[in-house]
Amino acid sequence: MTETALWQLDATQIAEQTTSGALSAEQAVGAAIERMQTVNPGLNAVVDSCAEAAMARAAELDKARAAGAACGPLHGVPVTIKVNVDQTGYATTNGVTALKDMIAPDDAPVVRNLQNAGAVVIGRTNTPEFSFRADTDNPLYGRTHNPWGRHISPGGSSGGAGSAVMAGIGALAHGNDIGGSLRFPAAANGAVTVKPGLGRVPAWNPSQKAERGMLAQSMSVQGLITRSAADLHLAMPSLIAPDPRDPFHVPLPWHGDPAEGPIRVAFTKATYGYDLHPEVEAALDTARDALRDAGYLVEEVETPDAFEAGRAGYRALMGEVWALMKADVDAYGSQTVRDIFEVYFQQFPPFHGTELLQVMAKRSHYAREWSLFLEQYPLVLGPFLPQPFFGPDRDTEGAEGVHEVLGAAVWSYAMNFMGLPAACLPSRLAVLPKGPQPINVQITARRWREDMAVDAAAAIEARVGRMAPHLWARMA
Repeated sequence: MTETALWQLDATQIAEQTTSGALSAEQAVGAAIERMQTVNPGLNAVVDSCAEAAMARAAELDKARAAGAACGPLHGVPVTIKVNVDQTGYATTNGVTALKDMIAPDDAPVVRNLQNAGAVVIGRTNTPEFSFRADTDNPLYGRTHNPWGRHISPGGSSGGAGSAVMAGIGALAHGNDIGGSLRFPAAANGAVTVKPGLGRVPAWNPSQKAERGMLAQSMSVQGLITRSAADLHLAMPSLIAPDPRDPFHVPLPWHGDPAEGPIRVAFTKATYGYDLHPEVEAALDTARDALRDAGYLVEEVETPDAFEAGRAGYRALMGEVWALMKADVDAYGSQTVRDIFEVYFQQFPPFHGTELLQVMAKRSHYAREWSLFLEQYPLVLGPFLPQPFFGPDRDTEGAEGVHEVLGAAVWSYAMNFMGLPAACLPSRLAVLPKGPQPINVQITARRWREDMAVDAAAAIEARVGRMAPHLWARMA
């Protein structure tokens, strides 16, 4: 195998070959670093290189394997880490200039779990200020670009992660998601992800000075962005390994009990008043047909109201943000992000005081409705966004821009509010006037059944194929 092809290998392929000895960890990691050095200048996806430490770590893994040590499930797999999560010796900037010197004293659970599994961190990826936009730009590092072209935002807040992994900079990319920050970049770049449910992946930053608010704790999750569904099945069992620093982590195995008989899937095209673009509808139809051909029982039905749950949840989150975060945004944020937050507060009027407590209590009502529905239909296939992914800085264009970027994304943050897992993957490559771009769909699953959502994603991917080869041909 030639050196130039190594960076194209998925994590599953790399782990198989490094474990068997067909490929060394140094070769796999070196190829990813070379690819990073080649394409990252045009993308600005990785904003802090870990190349020197990564090569040293890869050499240690090779020596340990040669001495007879057992290989971890991610042996020699190159990964990236988002800059809002602690990695020993590196700044946890969260895209904020004022935090550029906040060096992490220890690894966050996700970093520790990945490294314990044999993964090698090659770089840290960009995020918008405070990790609170669906686009990725900030005064500290600048803008991240989408490898499909500058007509598409890279998404956010894990925009650097999505851009990097699809461009071939590492086989796995860490990200996190409080309202869609794993799924937005996956949709923007044509990647695959699963937003885990509440309590699935241990989370904590040793550098943090105070605990996060209750809604941030219950809505935000850690995860991975990949180029294939198989890589989620490979890597997520390592990511969910217990860590006592997260007292609310639920130590359940990745794979649940097999379903009895064909799995029923609720299929919906509901967009709650937003226009459904023909390309998104075509992507939904393709995903539906793929699942049917794979043996799923897909029925077009009405789901519980995602719009009401989503709006209530995001307005509640804005109430918590107003109380606990607004002062920092005003003090340390750029004028751009301050203006965006003002529009957030207009578009999602924050709940305060008693109202905030009441809607937080009603969260159980929404979650219960969906839990009962998911007893009948363990999976729900529907849109992620009703329109093809937006362009860079769309959320800076006032109420109309935020309305398109976040207002229409109710299927995204509704699942965060209720703590349900949701996979997101491409099922169509649209040829649009500004250029080609992938179209992703979303698969919501029962609580604790991320594995079922990923299985369904794999079935769709088997029909559609992966987006990465199309992207790499375009980049070449």
